[in-house]
Amino acid sequence: MFHFKKDTKSLLARVIILTLTLIFLYLPIMTLVVYSFNASKMVTVWTEFSLKWYNALFHNSAIITAVGISLLLAFLSAIASVIIGTLAAFVMVRIRKFSGESAFLLFMTAPMILPEVISGLALLLLFVTLGDLIPVFSDRGLITIWIAHVTFCSAYATVVIRSRFVELDISIEEAAKDLGAGPMKVFFVIILPAIMPAEVAAFLLSFTMSMDDLVITSFVAGPNSTTLPMLIFSSVRRGLSPEINALASVIVLVVSLFAFVSWILTVRKQKRKARNAALVAAARRRESAIHIS
Repeated sequence: MFHFKKDTKSLLARVIILTLTLIFLYLPIMTLVVYSFNASKMVTVWTEFSLKWYNALFHNSAIITAVGISLLLAFLSAIASVIIGTLAAFVMVRIRKFSGESAFLLFMTAPMILPEVISGLALLLLFVTLGDLIPVFSDRGLITIWIAHVTFCSAYATVVIRSRFVELDISIEEAAKDLGAGPMKVFFVIILPAIMPAEVAAFLLSFTMSMDDLVITSFVAGPNSTTLPMLIFSSVRRGLSPEINALASVIVLVVSLFAFVSWILTVRKQKRKARNAALVAAARRRESAIHIS
């Protein structure tokens, strides 16, 4: 009886803590979503239900352009970061000790440690200096933002992919080499499929960080390359706009859909693995029964 009461109190405490945590995390987001359907221009005063701010959002050319720029930069930055991160992780794990290894590791991970203000200022000075030699850097735009995003995203991609490289069984690669496979074939046929989950994770992380960056982008962006975070920040500084609430609600909806689809695929994959494991176990039991008989 005493244990039952103790377990009940423990379960009740966990439920309360979980409920308070969820309220603390998601109540502001739900408030934002609710007020995105408000007809009033005052984002904190509810009048009546309306979709006019969503209509205004999808007819706002500045926001549509900023979304397109941010998506393009995030996609290109994520691809470049994954490629650089894969090469850097391969060098760190597979290449034997070489001169300057510590410096190489330091420079690859430095963007993770440096404050964004310092990184943005350093990149700005670099582009201003290069602008006298290379005209494309004098008029700061998408190229400079892309280089800046790749600079800090590749560091995070390297850490994610390197953690997967360390766990790989090198004996499989050696067996493939003994059977006549060349280095490129070993990489693309054996190594790359094995590290693919880390590649996808690094891509999504780099995409999100590039899509979300504001500080570094503000240093290296030009007048005709306004990203979505810069547009939202400038709009909020002038005063809260219901269109921003609608935009944030759309972003929340898209992210939630992606998370839900990912969860469904993960659950199906786990069920498939469990079903295959059960079939293998049943087959082994039948073989054992046959041998015994």
